[in-house]
Amino acid sequence: MVQEQHDTAMSADEASKSTPTSTTPTSTTTAAAATAAAAPKPPTSNVFSMFGGASTKKDADKKPEDDEAKSGESEQDKKQEEEAADEEEPDVHFEPLVKLEKVEVKTNEENEDVIFKIRAKLFKFHPDAKEWKERGTGDVKFLKHKETNKVRLLMRRDKTLKVCANHIIAPEYVLKPNVGSDRSWVYSVTADVSEGAPEAQTLAIRFGNKENAEKFKQEFEAAQEVNKKN
Repeated sequence: MVQEQHDTAMSADEASKSTPTSTTPTSTTTAAAATAAAAPKPPTSNVFSMFGGASTKKDADKKPEDDEAKSGESEQDKKQEEEAADEEEPDVHFEPLVKLEKVEVKTNEENEDVIFKIRAKLFKFHPDAKEWKERGTGDVKFLKHKETNKVRLLMRRDKTLKVCANHIIAPEYVLKPNVGSDRSWVYSVTADVSEGAPEAQTLAIRFGNKENAEKFKQEFEAAQEVNKKN
């Protein structure tokens, strides 16, 4: 009798060990949900927008008409602000502390008429050094006095307008061709006052071409004829 009870208990234990443990559907679903909740989620568009990124969906939803409307409104607002600023800007006028009067600069040419003008380069011969030195480049003018009708030659340097030749075109002056050049003349004057006091000088004047040199000679000799009469 005891033996039969022991065998029955052993068979019951073996049956319980050999029978597989079944898992209910409810417990499986709960475990899967917990695992999914614990797994890291991909970043959303809100995360990117925190660092300057824009939502793809919002960008896709934007319409060109909206952008144009906004730009048009901003330009209109800007124009209105500029017009308002111009209207509000005061008209300020400052009186000068020192009033300067206009000073008339006299050139001593006020009583003369220009009868001839041409561009040239002037040289002066220095007997001590026995060499030619450039006096300046500028316009040569023949000026006829309104009262005496005397004609003089006046030449000023470019930019500085400093006088580098100033003498009467006397009838006794002779233009001589410069050696080796067909566009320059050499002549001597008895009284050139370009530096203040009258001074005898030997001058050479050179032009841009032969035609200008010939024209200067013609006008020079014509001025000599005028001075002969006066």
